[in-house]
Amino acid sequence: ESDLRFFCSIFFSRSSGNGPDVYKGKICSLKARALLIDMEEGVVNEILQGPLRDVFDSKQLITDVSGSGNNWAVGHKVYGCQYRENIVEKLRKAAEHCDCLQCFFIIHSMGGGTGSGLGTFVLNLLEEEFPEVYRFVTSVYPSGEDDVITSPYNSVLAMKELNEHADCVLPIENESLFEIVNKIHQMINSGKLGSTVKQNSLVTSSAGSAKTLQEKPFDAMNNIVANLLLNLTSSARFEGSLNMDLNEISMNLVPFPRLHYLVSSLTPLYTLADVNVPSRRLDQMFSDAFSRDHQLIQADPKHSLYLACALLVRGNVQVSDLRRNIERLKPSLHFVSWNQEGWKTGLCSVPPVGHSHSLLALANNTCVKPTFIELKDRFMKLYKKKAHLHHYLQIDGMEQSCFSEAISSLSDLIEEYNELDATKGGPRIDPQRLKIAV
Repeated sequence: ESDLRFFCSIFFSRSSGNGPDVYKGKICSLKARALLIDMEEGVVNEILQGPLRDVFDSKQLITDVSGSGNNWAVGHKVYGCQYRENIVEKLRKAAEHCDCLQCFFIIHSMGGGTGSGLGTFVLNLLEEEFPEVYRFVTSVYPSGEDDVITSPYNSVLAMKELNEHADCVLPIENESLFEIVNKIHQMINSGKLGSTVKQNSLVTSSAGSAKTLQEKPFDAMNNIVANLLLNLTSSARFEGSLNMDLNEISMNLVPFPRLHYLVSSLTPLYTLADVNVPSRRLDQMFSDAFSRDHQLIQADPKHSLYLACALLVRGNVQVSDLRRNIERLKPSLHFVSWNQEGWKTGLCSVPPVGHSHSLLALANNTCVKPTFIELKDRFMKLYKKKAHLHHYLQIDGMEQSCFSEAISSLSDLIEEYNELDATKGGPRIDPQRLKIAV
C-alpha cells in the first residue's frame, strides 16, 4: 500500500533496570512506551522479527486478521467498539510506567481503513481518558496516485476527527517522502554526496547497488518520519542550552484551536544514518529549512502566510546563531500582522548521529491549504456520484450525514485559511521596540 500500514501512540522511552542499555549490539533495557495497533498482523509481525524487536513490549500489541478493508467506518465504528477496552487498558498500563508523561504521539496513515478509522478512534479515547495531556498526531496523507480508491473518503472523515480532537497535527505527504528519497538516490548515483553508503542499507539492495524506485522504498520513507520525531523529542532526551518542552509547541504555534496543522521541514534531508553526507554550512541549513524542497508536504511556505514558526536546532549552535539567521530570513517571510515576532526556538546540544548539526522547522502556515483543497476535490468527485457509499452505510452507526458533516468541517477549515490569506497583502507593521534610557 502507499501509506504507512500501522500507527502507534508513542511515549518517551526510558531504561528499565540497572544493566547496560546495549550489549553485543543488541538493545537490552530500553523499551519504547508504545502501543502498536494494526488490524492486519503482517506489519506488526515484521517488527517482532526485525532488528527493533527488543525495543517494543510484545504485550503492548493489538492485531487482528482481516483488516479494515480500506473503510474508515470499519476501523472507527467496528474495530473501535470491539477493541475499546483492550486499547484503554494498554494505554493506561503504558502511561503508568512514565515518570513524566508530557504528551501522546499518534502516527497513522489517512488513506486506509485502520489508520484513518481506528487511528482517530484512539485519538478520541486519549481525549476522554487523558484530557489534560496534549495529543500530537503525525498524519501521512495519500498521494493522488495511491492504490486505495476510497482514500479521499477515509481522509476527509479522519480530518473531521483531527480538527476536533487533536492539539497539533503534523501532516506529511507520501509524495514528498518519495521525492526526498529519490533525491538521495540521485545524489548517490551522481557522486554528489561524496558519499559512502553502507551495504544492505535502507537505500541499497542486498547486492549493494542503489535501489530502483519502481516500487516505493517504504523503509527509507518511514525513516524520514522517524527522524522528524527524533528531532521533535530531542529536548526531552538530551541536554541543551535552550530546551523546548513539547507542550510549548502547541502553546506558541497554535493561536486558534482548529488551525493546528504544522508544516514540518528537515535539514539536512539526508539524515539516514547509513549515508555519509557532508555537513551543510550553518546558515545554509537555515535557508534550506524554508525552501520548498525540504518540506514534508507539497508546499512552499515562503510564498504563504505564517501564523508562527518554531526552530528546533541540534548540535553546537549558539543562541546568537539562531537570532542572526532569524533576522536574516525575516524580510523574505510573510507573518500575520499581529504576530510579527512569532518565533519559538529550541537548542539541543546533542546532534543526530553522523552530523554536526540539524534543524527541524515547524510552521503554522497557510501553505497547507492546497493539500486540503486537493483532498476536498478528490472527495467530491466520488461523493457527487455517491460512489462506494454503500460500503460505508452498511456499517452500524454510519449514516450519510457523517460524510456531509466531514466535508463541511473541511470546507470550514479551508475558509479559515482563506480569510487569513486575504490579509497577506496588508501593510506590514513593525512592532514598537522597548526603548531603554541610558
